Amino acid sequence: MSKNTSILVIQGPNLNLLGTREPEVYGKTTLEDIHTKLGSIAKANGVELSTFQSNH
Repeated sequence: MSKNTSILVIQGPNLNLLGTREPEVYGKTTLEDIHTKLGSIAKANGVELSTFQSNH
């Protein structure tokens, strides 16, 4: 029997503003872009990925 690997990525306050807030400082990459890239890497490696962002 094989074990499934799951990863939960929890993003903190204001990271939802990546790509829009001060892009000259933080860059133009959005949090959605980051989650998409992480998802692709996880899928390629057979890992289940869940992402969550909270401002609380």
